[in-house]
Amino acid sequence: MSHTKKLIEVALPLDIINDASAYDKMPGIGAHPKGIHQWWARLPLPSARAILFASLVDDPSSNPEQFPTDEAQEKERVRLFEMIRLLCQKKMHTKQNVFEEAHQEILKHCNGKLPTVLDPFAGGGSIPLEGMRLGLPVQASDLNPVAVLINKVQLEILPKFANQKPINPEIQAKMALTKWELGKGLAEDLRYYGKWINEEAKNELARFTRKPKLGIKNTMSLLGFGPEP
Repeated sequence: MSHTKKLIEVALPLDIINDASAYDKMPGIGAHPKGIHQWWARLPLPSARAILFASLVDDPSSNPEQFPTDEAQEKERVRLFEMIRLLCQKKMHTKQNVFEEAHQEILKHCNGKLPTVLDPFAGGGSIPLEGMRLGLPVQASDLNPVAVLINKVQLEILPKFANQKPINPEIQAKMALTKWELGKGLAEDLRYYGKWINEEAKNELARFTRKPKLGIKNTMSLLGFGPEP
């Protein structure tokens, strides 16, 4: 039985993947689950995306009946590299058409039967998240409860409520003016109800605390250099 080589075993556009990964690792590029917790060896999302894609599509040399010459094989690799380049663009969450094209390419190379991506040490969820975005069935687990929460939100809750309108009362007036695609509706509700919970907690705890009085005398008193204010 001959071994079918995958693209990742032969060649990858490492310069493209490296540049996209370096950008992904930069701090302060926008709100992202990676900012919730420090992952010591977090896999950049473009790397996870490229690795999954290149692990599932065949290298052209594995299909000599379709690509009989070195020139034909190299031309096909260039086409696949271009797909990886597109997958390494910035703000990929706004480019669903690219994910769909990559999904169809993976389907073609897997004879229509997609494998399940299993990540038993998921951490921040780079691999299962990108697997899901490529349309693959995924399973993730971790011992860290923060990792479990992040993966549950990314892999279960967000897809369940994707493309749905928010339900909080303040947003009703904007309903007709906004396109609630992807997780925008859920994010709007999280902001509203998160603020509400915060205010309720402040009001409930107010009777147990007191606001510090400002001024040099009060400050000196708190430090033990005078009567208690």
